[in-house]
Amino acid sequence: MNIPVIMAEQPPLESALMNEVPLLPHIVNGDSGQQVILVQVNPGETFTIRTEDGHIQCIQGPAHVPMMSPNGSMPPIYVPPGYASQVIEDSGVRRVVVLPSEFHPSNHPPMHPPPTHVPHYMHHHPALIPHPHQVYAPVTGTGDIPPQFIPQHPPPPHVFPDQESRSPHGRSNFNHRDERTLKAHERLQKRLKERQVGGQKDKPNSPPSSPHKSHSISPTNVQNGYGKGQAISSVTGTTTGPVKLKPSGKAQSSPQVDAEAGDSDLETKLLQELLSGIAKPVVSEIKEKSVVLSWNPPSGSVEEEDNADQLPAGCSYEVIISNSGKSGKFKVAYLGEETTVTITDLRPATDYHVRLSAICNSVKGSPSEVASFTTELSKPDSPAPPKLINRTKNSLSLQWKAPNDGGSKISNYLLEWDEGKQSPFKECYFGHQKQYKLTKLSPSVGYTFRLAAKNEIGLSDLSETVQYYTAGSVPPCPAPPRLIRAGVTWMSLEWTRPSGVSCDESITYILEMEDESSGYGFKAKYNGDELACTLKNLRRSSSFNCRVFACNSEGKSNPSEVVKYCTCPDKPGPPSKPSIKGKVHAYSLKAVWESPKDNGGSEITKYVLELSEGLNENKWDMAYSGPDREHVCDHLNPGTWYRMRVYCISNGGQSQVSEILAIQTAAVTPGPCQSLRLSGKAKAREMALRWASPVVDGGSTVTEYSVEIGEPGLDDRRLVYKGPELECTVGSLLPGKIYSFWIKAANKVGYGPRSERTDISTVAAPPDQCNIPVATCKTATCVQVSWECPSSNGSEVTEYRLEFGGMEGCMQVIYCGPSLSYEVKALTPATAYYCRVQAVNSAGPGYYSDTAICMTPASVPAAVNVLQVIDEDQLEVILPSPSTCLAIQWEEPCCHGSEVIGYNIEYGDKQIAAVSKVTSAIIEDLQPDTSYRIRVQAVNSIGAGPFSHSIKAKTKPLPPEPPHLECAVFSYQSLKLKWGDGPNKALNTGSTQYTLQMEDKFGRFISIYNGPCHTYKVQRLTESSVYNFRIQAYNDAGEGPFSEVYTFTTTKSPPPPLKAPRVQILEENACEITWEALQPMKGDAIVYMLQIIIGRDTEQVYKGPATSFHFTNFQTNCEYRFKVCAGRQYQDAVGMQELYGPYSPTVPFSSQRQESVSSSSETTVELTKVNKETLTDEQFAALIVVGFAVVSILFAFIIQYFVIK
Repeated sequence: MNIPVIMAEQPPLESALMNEVPLLPHIVNGDSGQQVILVQVNPGETFTIRTEDGHIQCIQGPAHVPMMSPNGSMPPIYVPPGYASQVIEDSGVRRVVVLPSEFHPSNHPPMHPPPTHVPHYMHHHPALIPHPHQVYAPVTGTGDIPPQFIPQHPPPPHVFPDQESRSPHGRSNFNHRDERTLKAHERLQKRLKERQVGGQKDKPNSPPSSPHKSHSISPTNVQNGYGKGQAISSVTGTTTGPVKLKPSGKAQSSPQVDAEAGDSDLETKLLQELLSGIAKPVVSEIKEKSVVLSWNPPSGSVEEEDNADQLPAGCSYEVIISNSGKSGKFKVAYLGEETTVTITDLRPATDYHVRLSAICNSVKGSPSEVASFTTELSKPDSPAPPKLINRTKNSLSLQWKAPNDGGSKISNYLLEWDEGKQSPFKECYFGHQKQYKLTKLSPSVGYTFRLAAKNEIGLSDLSETVQYYTAGSVPPCPAPPRLIRAGVTWMSLEWTRPSGVSCDESITYILEMEDESSGYGFKAKYNGDELACTLKNLRRSSSFNCRVFACNSEGKSNPSEVVKYCTCPDKPGPPSKPSIKGKVHAYSLKAVWESPKDNGGSEITKYVLELSEGLNENKWDMAYSGPDREHVCDHLNPGTWYRMRVYCISNGGQSQVSEILAIQTAAVTPGPCQSLRLSGKAKAREMALRWASPVVDGGSTVTEYSVEIGEPGLDDRRLVYKGPELECTVGSLLPGKIYSFWIKAANKVGYGPRSERTDISTVAAPPDQCNIPVATCKTATCVQVSWECPSSNGSEVTEYRLEFGGMEGCMQVIYCGPSLSYEVKALTPATAYYCRVQAVNSAGPGYYSDTAICMTPASVPAAVNVLQVIDEDQLEVILPSPSTCLAIQWEEPCCHGSEVIGYNIEYGDKQIAAVSKVTSAIIEDLQPDTSYRIRVQAVNSIGAGPFSHSIKAKTKPLPPEPPHLECAVFSYQSLKLKWGDGPNKALNTGSTQYTLQMEDKFGRFISIYNGPCHTYKVQRLTESSVYNFRIQAYNDAGEGPFSEVYTFTTTKSPPPPLKAPRVQILEENACEITWEALQPMKGDAIVYMLQIIIGRDTEQVYKGPATSFHFTNFQTNCEYRFKVCAGRQYQDAVGMQELYGPYSPTVPFSSQRQESVSSSSETTVELTKVNKETLTDEQFAALIVVGFAVVSILFAFIIQYFVIK
């Protein structure tokens, strides 16, 4: 959005301002210090203010809103997020341009609050903040404002009283630029605005960003125009208010600027020029190891009001420092967005040089001028602790190195010690030497020392403390070691410090061990200052001799007494895999196992046998616990798999379990099955039975079932099923009878007992299949079918169903009833028919009988079904006369068993024509244009069949005669011919049509027109030439004869139009008119006619073959127009004729009296030619079309912009 604010000296205006802003007295009284600010609102944008009565008013552009400045200075324009204001002065008028800056939806800085020290300017209201460029619904009236126009952030407390702004250090933050650079900067801002507006038009439906929302979600917080900084090395950034930390590693550039970076060299150069205008940093608070640097953002003009508004968001700064001179190597000391930083870790009394660079959007400006400073002197650094170079029982010799002197030479060193009593430190040496020897010390005593250095500034910090011991004697013999705990391959020992040794003396210990079985004597197993150790990788259940030595810096003591300790035994190995002894019974078995190969060094005290039922179960039950290696397991289940394992226990612990033995007990026969039950509904001749497995399977899977059947009260049983399934179907039963069933199950051992008896009854069945029916032909179209009654299967037959049809697979039921015969009528002669019958009772229908076949006798042919008239173009032969002949065609009907030998054709008044065995015929000797009814019957050896349906046919009329041909219009390149009395264009396509032919240069007539019209215009002819024509008429009856040959001649062509003539002034009252010349046309001479137009009068001034004419005695100060045309002279029978073409465009000229304006002696009449010619009709029509198109486009744009959007 671009809102220019223009200030000028104006009288007071009573404009509607905010109710929070009272009108000051000097403003109302028209003091000369006031100024009027005109806020220009662009088209499509909205400017919101609050009036004195409290209403909110939205002013839509284009408009100018007057506002008053109380003290005559330029007020700042506060803009919403995503916009920046720029002050530009042109010809004494200052303009504040509000432009869209780079906008990041989630990372744009809030508005900069103004300084709070200005007391004399009016308060700013958020209603004056211009909104982003968006298209919204129009506001209906005063006070009705959409919620998105109401800002959500509090108003700033004050505004600036003038345009000048000072940095915190009192330095001006403006730089001068020349006028060319300022104009280039304005072009840059304008281009950024156009691209921002173009980007917003691409998304017209995007809602505006709420300023409050954008402020709250932004990770950036800027206070008093300063951004956040990121310290590099030891750099600390400071601001005048609280600052939120900025996430590192995120680019701050706009996606729109990144997309156009390749073709924006001008913008990059201008931005780099702006960044290069930064001033050198200001040095303050110089200390020994730190300094405070501050600077102002770069600026390009002293007329600009706020430097921060010139730069996009995300501008950072780079500080480089050097301690080797201005031309030395510079290192980066800080990189961030702060404008005040503290640089630490400097060297005292050192000359430093710093330079500053600004970076924005990956563009880095040139470094600033060099700022130099020198750090102050300091006390020396803390020295390193002194080192021991020699010791005896009564002396210690120490030495040290000099630390950094802090810019002043070290004069003395201070050495302090604790006198070996761990008491407060005391001075033992003060001087300039770097070594010192302490004497008269006690043996084997530790002394603690620390060191400090001193120069003219002061004493340094003390070094770290260090402890050294004097030499002493060998320690006494220690006590023997004690056993803490022993394991299978390890043991833990401890010992005490020798008696009589000072607790400050450093003592180490050596532990030796002897394995008597190895014969190698004592070997050292430990050497250290601890009072305990753990010996590993020892033999299990073995004894070892141990002793200990005490050592110090003087030597090793005598060994302690030798003690003997033993390791523990190990867990025994797993016993062998259990095995079965004897036969495996159904309910018991005997298991045995062997002792483990490795007892772990101790005797086995107990064996434990565990038993688990099943192969996949993880539950183990203890079956035996004791010293024996066999056990009888009883109370087992028959045919069940069991798993066995065993483990042993000794003093060393419990062994691992042995391998698992899987064994299955012997199986027995299964128990009795449950009673049989019916599966589904009972049927007449079969029934489906099912049963469940026996509750007890005998320890073996049931592999087979046996089903037996018998009659109630009889002991006779027979086997009907034997197999592994749990269901079966028993067939070959009698309907409605009771049967008894038994079942028994079998496994690999054998069959178990039978189940209890189960009685089940069958149901009634449908009747049996009928015998083949008997078919008797009574006539050629009637057949009688009869049948016999089948067995009813316990239920009386209620009806019979007869199926009859011409094909065996497509028969249909034609009769249902109790009768044993049926008569079928309306059959086709000489045709084979098929029939079958079915009996039905209460149980359902029985099976159909076998199919019977009968043949009806032959008869007369059937009627002809298809009869039609054949068009003339479908015939292979040509009709003698379409007006007296008709061609018909039919299809051969069914012969009904006797071949068709001929046909009878009936037409007209009962006229019959007999033809042979054909399917088409031509009826001749008919009347033209007459309708006839025609029908056909077929004839065979038995007789004539029925007539077919009648059709209506009409003969064609006689062909038409040719019309009279005449020429209606003659032209030099076309002839318009006319014939007949009908209209020019045909209205009925079915009427008579015409063929027009023209003779070519070879004497052949070619067709140039075919159609129903009565006129035709022959184009592209040659002038004054003779052409021959003839015409023919045709209709549905055929083509008529051609007419006689007609001859017509074209006329001569007129000359073409000439160009506008040229006028040349010869003398004061004479001029010469010239025009172009034409060549003779086919030997005919060319003459010209010149006319002059004065006002509305036209007068011929010349006629002849010349191409120029001298015109004299014309009046001065008068306007004339000339035009010319060419004529063709030719000789005909009448005499000499002239044929003139169109006139050329007119040429105007005006005669004016000559005035003496020069010293030339020639006297001429000045002729002013009028360059503007009158518009022709075509030019005027084109102008109207263009105007109409422009208006239409404008209306379409208005409708789309204000209505659709």
